[in-house]
Amino acid sequence: MQFQQLQYFVAVAETRHFTRAADLVHVAQPSLSQQIKALERELGADLFLRARGNITLTDAGEALLPLARRILADADTARHEVQELAQLRSGRVRLGATPSVCTGLLPDVLRAFHDRYPGIRLLIEEGGSHDLVRELARGALDLALVVLPLPTPSPALTTVELLREDLVVVSSPDAPRPGQGRRTVRVSDLESERLVMFRHGYDLRELTVAACRAEGFEPDFAVEGGEMDAVLGFVRAGLGVAVVPRMVAARSGRGLRVTPLARPGLHRTIALAHRSDVAPPRAARELQRMLLER
Repeated sequence: MQFQQLQYFVAVAETRHFTRAADLVHVAQPSLSQQIKALERELGADLFLRARGNITLTDAGEALLPLARRILADADTARHEVQELAQLRSGRVRLGATPSVCTGLLPDVLRAFHDRYPGIRLLIEEGGSHDLVRELARGALDLALVVLPLPTPSPALTTVELLREDLVVVSSPDAPRPGQGRRTVRVSDLESERLVMFRHGYDLRELTVAACRAEGFEPDFAVEGGEMDAVLGFVRAGLGVAVVPRMVAARSGRGLRVTPLARPGLHRTIALAHRSDVAPPRAARELQRMLLER
């Protein structure tokens, strides 16, 4: 099995078209088809069902696709690692993070990293913890900042707790103060509030809804489905209140009233994750060190 054959196979699997796949990998279509057939002979199974105008994966092809993607991703990481110059003057870091972490924690750390290593490209992918874990597993990310506990714990990932962060309630300064004007808000007080709620799959949504249900009520949503910036904008407009991380509230405080939650409050744990079977590239290890030492 040749590396080039796996490249051709993934290209056909993603385009579902031999000619477009050949264009994608810059090779003549007959050569690509011959290499795919050679791979099928070596594996002893057809990888594609070929019908006029319709290319689909066989069961064998479906089984090979995630493995081939991981091999290609690992090879790409190895190439960048070897090509890095001394003193980290070049290279890249592929970092995944939840949107709230991107807003609250990352800006200052990435600025410090960029100032120290201006030649390192920072590739940031926002997503929920579930999506980021999947991207780590298939080799598309070097590191990820995720919320614990993970939705699907995996022994293939190594996680290190980074920080435990309080959650707070944000509201519009023009609206009545939540919790009947008290300096802190109990979770039970949210029963009388209309909430601006994040989209499904958002870690903060699951945490807030679970806390409300633990107090015996279903939260009332004024609007739902947004990302962090949209939720904060809706709160500023007076549509309702939201539960957000303290760091996000601190960085986005203009036009927002911030009210702490009464003890024991709500918290979340942020962890730094990477694959257990492959050491992160050198530049990623340096960013990891800076995050852990922040």
